[in-house]
Amino acid sequence: MQVYFQTLGCRLNEAELESWARQFRRQGDSVAADIEHADLVIVNTCAVTEEAVRKSRRLIRRAQRSNPQAKLVVSGCYASLNPDESSALPGVDLLVENRDKERLPQLVAEKITVPAMPLIATEPAENPLFRRGRQRAFIKVQDGCRYRCTYCIVTEARGEERSRPITGIIEEINDLHAQGVQEAVITGVHLGGYGRELGVDLSDLIGAILEQTTIPRLRLGSLEPWDIPDGFWKLFDNRRLMPHLHLPLQSGTDSVLRRMARRCKTADFQRLMTDAQRQVPGLNITTDIIVGFPGESDVEWQQTMDFLRRLQFSHMHIFSYSPRPGTKAAGLPSQVDNNTKRQRSKALHQLMSEMKNTSLEAALNQSVEVLVESRVADEDGEWYVGYTPNYLRIRFPVADNKSPMENRIVSVKVTAVNQKNGRLTGVVAANCPKK
Repeated sequence: MQVYFQTLGCRLNEAELESWARQFRRQGDSVAADIEHADLVIVNTCAVTEEAVRKSRRLIRRAQRSNPQAKLVVSGCYASLNPDESSALPGVDLLVENRDKERLPQLVAEKITVPAMPLIATEPAENPLFRRGRQRAFIKVQDGCRYRCTYCIVTEARGEERSRPITGIIEEINDLHAQGVQEAVITGVHLGGYGRELGVDLSDLIGAILEQTTIPRLRLGSLEPWDIPDGFWKLFDNRRLMPHLHLPLQSGTDSVLRRMARRCKTADFQRLMTDAQRQVPGLNITTDIIVGFPGESDVEWQQTMDFLRRLQFSHMHIFSYSPRPGTKAAGLPSQVDNNTKRQRSKALHQLMSEMKNTSLEAALNQSVEVLVESRVADEDGEWYVGYTPNYLRIRFPVADNKSPMENRIVSVKVTAVNQKNGRLTGVVAANCPKK
């Protein structure tokens, strides 16, 4: 059976997609390169915003139109929050809610008849992920969230917190590394809550991965700022743990954070950043900011801008608030008009651009280890493209065609900054090792 996957939304959705791909491969199926040749299409949906819901519906309809003969399975947050609506969309053969998505390949085998179902399974080591040209794998270690931020519907869609045992995570990473994957990204809905019901925490998990695997690079997904466990910063002494963290702030003023039901005050966040950057040299911190949350006054917005200017992020994910039915914030008074949101968003994007350029300039003349992800060509020639340990995008010229560098870790000296596209340029460092 040829299985084609499509997903919207977060890294966790991507991690689930990759996990399903591995499970289907173990059953003897294969991952289709395009939807037209698939026997089965699986769509993992998102519902974080109303726009995500609309995109999820469009993606399902487009999948059905692209291959009407294929069986169509939908899962994810939109499917879980609106099961009747999702099931009624044309061509949907099976809906798998979030509470059952770990068993999705099994449910497909039980409930859907596809003539191409395999008679025998391949060896577990047959991993489709690397065959799809991926150097980085997303590893889902946790699902669900116990917090109730007033703007967030994901906690309702994902349910209560639950964590995977450390042993299974170690086995998955070792299997992926054996297949050639060079970097694992640890993800979860509430990553900092990992292991609460198991009697361990995120530091225990990361320590075990660093000790019991040899994968060259390990990254963390989004981590709430109030969730940093004991001994966390010491883990970065191991250079295999990449010095980049995404710490969502959401607003730079305490009054808005209270209306959001966030558990971190601005002063706490600033102390956390100062402490982190002091203990982890070169640490790159990125964040999320919501623009135009209900009741956000001009004074509060100016407080947010002033607070952000005192910090240094290399990137901010900027979201204009939109009411999400089913959340407390959707019913709050004093909704901010769209024109005000656009103006504030434009100002924040300008600030973000200045911050990003500062981060890029700080990398000039440094030698960095780059995981090469692709080879591209433009009017200036051919380039290898990848990311530095602290997650800055960089390119360097292809010197010859005899030694492909994709999926290798190469030492590169940073020589220039392209502020227009937010990218570094470099050259391969002399006599550098190539792993």
